[in-house]
Amino acid sequence: MKNFLKNFFDIKFWKFLLVGVINTLVGEGVVLLCLQIIGWKNFSWGAGAAAVAGTVVGSIVSYFMNKYFTFKNKEKGFKPMLRFTLNIIACLLIRVIIATAVTEGCKALSFTMFSMDVNTFAAYLGWAVGACTFVACNYIGQRFFAFKEKEES
Repeated sequence: MKNFLKNFFDIKFWKFLLVGVINTLVGEGVVLLCLQIIGWKNFSWGAGAAAVAGTVVGSIVSYFMNKYFTFKNKEKGFKPMLRFTLNIIACLLIRVIIATAVTEGCKALSFTMFSMDVNTFAAYLGWAVGACTFVACNYIGQRFFAFKEKEES
């Protein structure tokens, strides 16, 4: 088990987290650019469109940085991009399911902390647990599915 943990949390794990910080900053930068500079905040669809634009740009940054920097994947063609996209979709679905379960569970149990009302606390906790779940699933999916190393024969 100790050897598994050492191999699992190797330099690739730390590079993945660094790439995550970078693509989050880029993605959120795109959101702010769309809302504040381009002026999408003045339209009813602006926040949603800005969020989609930020997610798409952040995902593109994530794909290239993780493919070439984190996992050093040399596979050509559309297959790694397709696996990456499928992985992101699966992680997003898992995130939404987990976040919703945590949020609804807090509300059902009237669980709260930090002097927050139940609905606010439930939303924050659901978001945080969902985000952590997404990162964990995404790392596993990218490392062992999207950019899986070829076994040498």
